[in-house]
Amino acid sequence: GEISNDPITFNTNLMGYPDRPGWLRYIQRTPYSDGVLYGSPTVENVGKPTIIEITAYNRRTFETARHNLIINIMSAEDFPLPYQAEFFIRNMNVEEMLASEVLGDFLGAVKNVWQPERLNAINITSALDRGGRVPLPINDMKEGVYVMVGADVPFSSCLREVENPQNQLRCSQEMEPVITCDKKFRTQFHIDWCKISLVDNTKQISTFQEVIRGEGILPDGGEYKPPSDTLKSRDYYSDFLITLAVPSAIALVLFLILAYIMCCRREGVEKRNMQTPDIQLVHHSAIQKSTKELRDMSKNREIAWPLSTLPVFHPVTGEIVPPLHTDSYDNTSMPLMQTQQNLPHQTQIPQQQSAGQY
Repeated sequence: GEISNDPITFNTNLMGYPDRPGWLRYIQRTPYSDGVLYGSPTVENVGKPTIIEITAYNRRTFETARHNLIINIMSAEDFPLPYQAEFFIRNMNVEEMLASEVLGDFLGAVKNVWQPERLNAINITSALDRGGRVPLPINDMKEGVYVMVGADVPFSSCLREVENPQNQLRCSQEMEPVITCDKKFRTQFHIDWCKISLVDNTKQISTFQEVIRGEGILPDGGEYKPPSDTLKSRDYYSDFLITLAVPSAIALVLFLILAYIMCCRREGVEKRNMQTPDIQLVHHSAIQKSTKELRDMSKNREIAWPLSTLPVFHPVTGEIVPPLHTDSYDNTSMPLMQTQQNLPHQTQIPQQQSAGQY
């Protein structure tokens, strides 16, 4: 009886099992919001009492409480709703749509457009369960919810407007279709008319085929004949020719062709000289001869000294001046022309002085 704002989380499971039934879903946004169980059972679940164990955890005081919820599933064949329409509401979350007052307002708007005698909500599914994406946390965007309703009368002309070629073209171009009754929903529900689905179960053709079961006895296939124990010898000569002999023969032929081209088709020096002009051969021969002579001269260092290196007389004293270098002197490092500073025994010529001074 006390009102508190403690964070409380819930755990739900089928009695005797660790999880819920496949048709039942549970959602709780935050520990401070309500937990919601929702789903649509199938025909296989009719007549089977479903007991759901609900365990509540107080995150502040660590207290727990348990409650069993008994769900009795009844058949809907006594109240057939063959005409079913599924709407996609963009500005709602599933727990907001499951609120009794919000769902009542939506069914009232649909009943005002459809005008059926009986109208019920058949299924409510979050857009995330259909492969939708989690919306961005901006502008209070919602994830969206699919709501399927069923009625006992055919669809109204307003709902049939989504099947017009003009509206189908606008939907293919990602444009809003023109629906006359959209204003009756727009005040509270933003419906995506391009995603509406109309199903008429009265025109559905059953594709169920009865399975004809046989006696379970295979037909007689005759007496079983196992393979022989003896194996026939196999000739591998053809396999040898295909895998070894033929590739080897081809490789040998290619080798002979390449050897003939490389060894027997060479032009040679004689053929080259025959195709070369005479003047070019003379020039080439002269160059080779001069080159050979220069190399021989550079190798022979025991040659006579040139006249410039023979003994000479000193112009002043008359004495014999020895050569510029001895026999053991390495003439390979001797410069061809020497400057006055490098020449030994050079006679200094007196320079003319000014008048009156000698």
